[in-house]
Amino acid sequence: MHPFILMALSLPSWQDEWPFLVTGLALGGVYALSGVGMIVLYRTTGVLNLSFGAVGAFGALIAWQLINHSGVNQWLAYLVCILFSGVLTLAYGMVFGRALAGRDPLVKTTATLGLTLVLLGVMDLLWTSSGGASRAITLPTDNHGFMIGQVQVSTTDVIGLAVGVALTIVTTAFLRYSKLGTAMRAMANDREITATLGVPVRRVEAAAWFGCGIVSGVAGILLADLVALDATTLTFLVISSLAAALIARLSSIVITFVAAIVIGVVDALITPIQSLSNYRDMTPFVLAAVALLVINRHRVISISQEGI
Repeated sequence: MHPFILMALSLPSWQDEWPFLVTGLALGGVYALSGVGMIVLYRTTGVLNLSFGAVGAFGALIAWQLINHSGVNQWLAYLVCILFSGVLTLAYGMVFGRALAGRDPLVKTTATLGLTLVLLGVMDLLWTSSGGASRAITLPTDNHGFMIGQVQVSTTDVIGLAVGVALTIVTTAFLRYSKLGTAMRAMANDREITATLGVPVRRVEAAAWFGCGIVSGVAGILLADLVALDATTLTFLVISSLAAALIARLSSIVITFVAAIVIGVVDALITPIQSLSNYRDMTPFVLAAVALLVINRHRVISISQEGI
């Protein structure tokens, strides 16, 4: 029998896919949260922050440590995680931001990859995974929710999607109407001219770095609950957010949100399909490649028509 027919026969029913759809929407919301944070930093400083996932993972592990070994209140531990991520990202930006300001985009990106490797090494040293007990973060919102048909939707799932929607709306309004947002958009166009106009460039950059770190802390906590509290897993989940940002050409926040939702949903829906589940990790790359090919083809056709 033809392999495509065999694959079709093994497809799960739509009812079986519903729980995965819920998970996909929640993950897509968190991917959107991460992607928007990366785009704002990129548009302000020109730095594509590949350490986003590692910073969030580090913060989530600190929260786990405080909850399980220091007896700290859950919400206080999560606040510490978010603030730690913000301060760490800010410190990196303040130390290396000026040196990277005039460098090639590839150099800027590679520098954040170096931070990722350092953080991964420190996390493996402090929270070794070999032979250790499994770790998990369970948000109190996991115990609350509602039913849609026969599918249980937890409050955490709703929060995952809601924070992505909220950040997309708030960030779009912030960049368009606030003075700081206007300064960030101006710096994205020309940093030197913006500085000559009296804009405090260093303060604006600091705000972008700190904001990106705060977002990474929130994403780290949510992903630790929705996926797993594992340093490597959380670090490389940034790939999905990066794919969404690339589909949006590192410029459109709205397109980033839509792309992130699609990536999260597609990735989740193929999970129960045995013939495809082993290729789930390829989802962000495939969707990003297809989207960029379609976009570039559309641009080529438009340019050709203008030439005619």
